[in-house]
Amino acid sequence: MSDISAPKGTGPLAKREARLAWSLLFPTIAIVSLVVILPLLAIFWISFKPIGLADLRPVAPVVREDLRNAGDPDQAVRYRLQNRSQDTPIENVIFFDTVPAGATLGELPEVCELSGTALTCTIGTLEPGERLTFLIPVTLEGDLETLEDALEDDTEARATGDADSILTNTEFSLENFARIFDGDEFLTVMWATIFYTVFGTIGALLFGLFAALLLNKSFRGQGILRGLYLFPYVAPVIAVAFTWVNLFDPFSGSANALLVQMGVTTQTINFFGERPLALIMVTVFEIWRYFPLSFLFILARMQSIDTDMYEAADMDGASPFQKFWYLSLPMLLGILSVLFLLRFIWTFNKFDDIFLLTGGNAGTRTLTVNVYEQAFAISNIGAGAAVAVVIFACLLGFSFFFFKFISREEGL
Repeated sequence: MSDISAPKGTGPLAKREARLAWSLLFPTIAIVSLVVILPLLAIFWISFKPIGLADLRPVAPVVREDLRNAGDPDQAVRYRLQNRSQDTPIENVIFFDTVPAGATLGELPEVCELSGTALTCTIGTLEPGERLTFLIPVTLEGDLETLEDALEDDTEARATGDADSILTNTEFSLENFARIFDGDEFLTVMWATIFYTVFGTIGALLFGLFAALLLNKSFRGQGILRGLYLFPYVAPVIAVAFTWVNLFDPFSGSANALLVQMGVTTQTINFFGERPLALIMVTVFEIWRYFPLSFLFILARMQSIDTDMYEAADMDGASPFQKFWYLSLPMLLGILSVLFLLRFIWTFNKFDDIFLLTGGNAGTRTLTVNVYEQAFAISNIGAGAAVAVVIFACLLGFSFFFFKFISREEGL
């Protein structure tokens, strides 16, 4: 009786099922954690550190050896140590080498000692950018060429040392965020991002809806026309971007030649090189390239609507606009909301289209392009990660707003 009266989901069987479900989900959770959560945590970690591209390489001593004046009486083994970091010293530096059989070392530096064939040199601290060179006389007996190769084998010499890594230490700062939020540059980038995302998303949905309304009829060649509508989405982005750049080129583009011949303008227009026209053009490209995705989803939803409603509306004398506004649109609000969410997130994260068309110039520098420029153009990985954190915060806020307000109204 206790099991019967127990609340739903709290009985022994329910608990065993819950444990089984979690155990089956564990591999998926682990994979998601490795693929998504860990890189996200790494971005947050790096965003609070002033890290450049050079800091991604571990700070470690580098040792090279070669044979100098081979065959001469003053021949010697040369060891060169270097701290490649320009900011961080390396402490407790020790380098090791193995002396091959047939080679006898002469007078050793004070920091070096030889135990059998093992050479050990205790250096101490290598300051940032410091280089040290050691010349140790050597006598070779036997096959000279073989001994030279053995002495100059870099895989034998190795060095160890301790250095503080800016990537792994626990020192944090807000320098990167202060850098990206400083001045009017951030406002300009944010405005370009919002304009590109909002108008690109809404435009793709409206054109997709319009195309779906046109092709939601049975007529000859319907399949071919639907396939043609998908061309902008399935075509390689680098190919269509290159075509657009050539088409609207101010010197050899067909669009400019046509406008001049028609008398619309007296001089050519630099579509992708003038403000604010460049931002408008990349937004138009976004709409043209991605409206087929909205078209597919909306058309599929429209074809699942019961036609009896439209027949009843025809009998009542409803106009085409009334049928769309009172019948079709309420049925499409759910899929339009989902498409708006997905397209907004994808467009906000879009990088390749803008970079291929303008390179982020002429007022088209969005947040994603700013990530690339900060991290790779000026080699400031920390600032690039900080911009990525800003993108994440913006999308998180938008998603919260969407699911808090918009999705409730649409019943999602």
